[in-house]
Amino acid sequence: MASREVLLLASGDQRLSANQNCWPAQHEMEERLTAAVAALGGQIRRAHPYKEAEGHGFLASQREGMETFRSIPPDAPLIVAEAVWQYSHHVLAGLTTHRGPIITVANWSGQWPGLVGMLNLNASLTKAGVRYSTLWSEDFTDDYFTSRLKSWLETGRCDHRIDHVHPLPVEALKGDAADVGRRLAEELQRDKAIMGVLDEGCMGMFNAIIPDHLLHRTGVFKERLSQSALYYESLQVAPVEAKAVYDWFRERGMRFHFGSDGASELTQEQVFRQCRMYVAAVRLADDFGCSLIGIQYQQGLKDLLPASDLVEGTLNNADRPPVRSRDGGRELFAGEPVVHFNEVDECAGLDGLITYRVQRALGQPVESTLHDIRWGDVDRSGTVDGYVWVLLISGAAPPAHFIDGWAGAEGFRQPAMYFPSGGSTLRGVSRPGEIVWSRIYVADDALHMDLGRGTVVELPAEETERRWQATTYQWPIMHAQLHGVSRNQLMAKHQSNHIQVVYSDDASAADRTLQAKAAMALALGIRVNLCGVTL
Repeated sequence: MASREVLLLASGDQRLSANQNCWPAQHEMEERLTAAVAALGGQIRRAHPYKEAEGHGFLASQREGMETFRSIPPDAPLIVAEAVWQYSHHVLAGLTTHRGPIITVANWSGQWPGLVGMLNLNASLTKAGVRYSTLWSEDFTDDYFTSRLKSWLETGRCDHRIDHVHPLPVEALKGDAADVGRRLAEELQRDKAIMGVLDEGCMGMFNAIIPDHLLHRTGVFKERLSQSALYYESLQVAPVEAKAVYDWFRERGMRFHFGSDGASELTQEQVFRQCRMYVAAVRLADDFGCSLIGIQYQQGLKDLLPASDLVEGTLNNADRPPVRSRDGGRELFAGEPVVHFNEVDECAGLDGLITYRVQRALGQPVESTLHDIRWGDVDRSGTVDGYVWVLLISGAAPPAHFIDGWAGAEGFRQPAMYFPSGGSTLRGVSRPGEIVWSRIYVADDALHMDLGRGTVVELPAEETERRWQATTYQWPIMHAQLHGVSRNQLMAKHQSNHIQVVYSDDASAADRTLQAKAAMALALGIRVNLCGVTL
């Protein structure tokens, strides 16, 4: 690398409250990263200033990012440093035309979703065809980090082992499970399906948007809806219908943690508004003939309605409050989930549809969800050997995944720094069992799927509490061990902040699910990688 000066960018949230709350962690991370670069003979200079009036040093909009890049030499080495959740489109425009070496770096911490933010940016860069390196560390002094940072400073590249990844040829799949997958693919491409998208592009997640020409090849077509339609439809739901949904939750054993101050606590009125939104979402899906829907929610609705998490997790559960048509004549999607993809992540949506159809055909549990790859650690209680990931979606998972189901579900107010209008999360601890994990992503103008196996383990209550306290206490948690994939291998290869998971009845059934999903994806024209497992 010609220059030893490195410019640092910090992409942040679009919400001022989040940027202010998370800035101390970012500042600490930047100090450690600066010291690590200095120890190797380099020097970091921030490419944009700390904003005294706003109380943080993040790029908080796409406009700010573009303006910053106008003063950055096009061949300068860049570090995008993330200790928080960030909106990738704040920096994506500049990175797409930058000629110098780029590296994304995150701190290995569960406090704020820095790892989640970095993985989203990585996947967005991959989709955009931008060359980059990536790194992560707890304290920026370990050999794994420093040796690769040294390589990047000297050569503009650093690499990781990803020999756990095995591209899957079509001819490798044989047997009845594979036949099921191919049959389902043929049905989908012949009969087609509608993906209801309630406002595209949540939180700058460029990686979460599937280009139409790629999606259409699978037989899935977007119905582009507006969240304003969901807002309006929510207002049309009668209070008695909302109360019936709320009563159903309580009868199933769900516990809501209510307070009196709606600005900081969960109130019954917030939950009632979510119940109205749930009925509205099901009716909209029926109106447009959608096989699946995705609600953006993090930005578009936050100032109008409570967060949609309670709605989203409930939609993805087969056992859910009944919703009837407006005239009362039909029960909508009776006995089925209304497949929902959180944060309108269309890659997760397509995966969720594939998963639902595979599991239904195999007679396996049909509920699936995405989670954030939030963080991970060894089990400090010593109960479970090996590395245990903290998978933690931002408020909603289907109760079929929880220990004790609906009776194990709790509702906490969403953090006010993200959601001023509040709303209940759908929180629980995922039950032990065998899972298949996957991720569909876009690279080289094609759809890809990484696919693997895992086991959800049960940890002692004290260890679960430690992990919740180290992350976001209000959100549902899964303790997952991924078969044949180390921490660093997953971080090096995974092309998303999200990971899709589904349970099977046992290990043998999960292996059949994996084969059927792989066969269906391949038949739909998706390139499949097996990760950590072989057939």
